[in-house]
Formats: sequence, structure tokens, C-alpha cells
Amino acid sequence: MILVAVVPTYNEAGSVQQLIEALLPLRLPDVEMRVLVVDDASSDGTAQLVEACAQRAPGRVELLRRDAKRGLGSAYVAGFSRALAGGADLIAQMDADLSHDPAALAAMTEAIRDADLVLASRYLPGGGVDTEWGWHRKLVSGLANGFVVPRLLSCPVTDATSGYRLWRRDALARIAPSISVRSNGYGFQVEMACLAHHLGCRIKEVPIYFRERTTGRSKMNVREAFGAVRDILAIRHRWAAPAVGLAGRNERQRRT
Repeated sequence: MILVAVVPTYNEAGSVQQLIEALLPLRLPDVEMRVLVVDDASSDGTAQLVEACAQRAPGRVELLRRDAKRGLGSAYVAGFSRALAGGADLIAQMDADLSHDPAALAAMTEAIRDADLVLASRYLPGGGVDTEWGWHRKLVSGLANGFVVPRLLSCPVTDATSGYRLWRRDALARIAPSISVRSNGYGFQVEMACLAHHLGCRIKEVPIYFRERTTGRSKMNVREAFGAVRDILAIRHRWAAPAVGLAGRNERQRRT
């Protein structure tokens, strides 16, 4: 099987090459590892570093350049489309800042043998979060995973905001995020996980320890954190209206 790790970047020159060099040597049973970086017009040389990696590993590293910073969700949708068109059987999502341990893909690929989506959870036994994690990030994660996701969106996962996950191609095709998902910021992760559950995807979670980045700057500042809370709460508002929510999405599918 071909596994493509989709990695969105914006000014991640301090870590992206190290991440790629950690991913490519992974030995996963019956899996060919590839990396697709979706770069939103970084100004720090991120794209050039990825191109250099692609030259050293032709066919295994690809750069998708975009001409502006268009949002996390948009980057993932573009990356998913490119990976699926390239024949990917499995598609991973992960951050470029080394907060997600590439070695965890071993447990994730094992878990996906009888699942459609595997979430790397910080909140399962054996998982955890770096003590340097900011209060505003804890606020977003706690609100989403402790209240909105289980109670308002009826999705029984422990870490719907996790940015580290592994999909089967059929699950992404079923969700059709370019059509179904309205969130473009950090709410994108929540909406994708909840749609997967409500559309009948088999979901497993494996524990992950989330490391704080050691290079570059986090994109999740206080302003972004409150924007993420707004985006996550907006998912419930949209889903409450059949014309634009999950019911409406299913109705559009039946009509087509």
C-alpha cells in the first residue's frame, strides 16, 4: 500500500527537512512511505528545502505550492485531492513542527487494518501533552474534546482536535471534504472527525505524546485560539440546520 503523509506548511524551514528525513526511512509492513508538503507561500525558504528533499528522493517527496496562506483546512483538502489522485491507499495528516512523532505511524498503520480512521490521541492512557503547552491551546482542546464533541456533536472520540491521524482512501472519498466540510481553521479537524463518525466510518484511537515545538513559532496564538473556539461551536450551529448540516449533505448525495 502507498501511504502519503500530507504536511501543511507555512514558514517551517526549521523543522520540515528533519521531519521528511524521519518519515522516509520508516519501515512499515506492506507500506510504501511518501511525503506531500502543501506550502502556503512560505517566506523563509520552506519550499526550497522541500524541493531539495524531493530531488534526493524522487517519487517519494512532493511539494504542492500555493500562492497565498489560505488556511489549514484548505491546505488539507488540496493535499488529500493530490494524494488520492496519485494513488494513495492511506493518507496521514501531521504537523510539520515535529510535535507529532513519526514513529507513531507504526501503531497507526497496525490499527487501521480494521479501521477507516485512526486518531492519535493525547487523552488516552499512555498519551500526554508537553508541559510547555500554552493555556490558550489547552482551552480550545478542553472545550472541544470535553464538551462540544461528545455532547453537542455526539462523537465518541477522546481527541477530535488531534492533527495527527491516518485515513483510508475510501473514508476520505465517503466524506468528500471539498464538498462537505465548511471549517477552514482548526475546526476542520473536529468537523472531519465528527463527519467520519456520523457517516459510519470505523474509528480507532492510539495514544500519542504531543511535544511542544522547539523551532519556529506556533500558529495557534491567543487570537487564533478564540477563532478556533468560534469555528468549533459553529459546526454545531450548521449541523442544526438540515439545509446545510449533515442531513442536508446526505440529502444532496441522494439527489445526485
